[in-house]
Amino acid sequence: MLEAFFTSTVLVALAEIGDKTQLLSFVLAAKLRQPYPIMAGIFVATLFNHALAASVGAWLASLISPQFLGWVVGLSFIGCGLWALKPDALEGNPRFFSTGAFVTTLIAFFLAEMGDKTQLATVALAARYDALIAVVLGTTLGMMLANAPAVWMGKVLADRINMTMMRWFAAASFLLLGIWSLAGGAAPH
Repeated sequence: MLEAFFTSTVLVALAEIGDKTQLLSFVLAAKLRQPYPIMAGIFVATLFNHALAASVGAWLASLISPQFLGWVVGLSFIGCGLWALKPDALEGNPRFFSTGAFVTTLIAFFLAEMGDKTQLATVALAARYDALIAVVLGTTLGMMLANAPAVWMGKVLADRINMTMMRWFAAASFLLLGIWSLAGGAAPH
């Protein structure tokens, strides 16, 4: 269970650096200037989104043989690794709602996370580990670790992080876990 929590936290925190939802965090912080409701919105949106994603991963794991699941999970991690190399950008201007910072963040973040690499990584992690709660808590913590600095320090931090290096490090982490999974070192349990 600790392995599932730790792996989920680290992989998602790395994958989130430079991701579109992290970019959304920068924009929300700059526009709304209310860090506490923004952080609460990110937390709740991530918790619900990743609980849904992890439930899908656990469900898929129950349908697939362990041998085939190992291949699916390994290839999914490799896919996330390759995806991590592509810089993300927000498409257009994010739509802000007149419902307050918390609700605006909750809705915008939940929708932006749909189909995102961190959501798909959560599906793969839940399929890999038989520890749904540990995966959800780990991926949620990983998202918070990556997005809290974006909300609190905004542009100053963005200018100091080498996003290219972080994307390569995240990609390498996913690729290594994918290769390890394919080699049988991380058979689903």
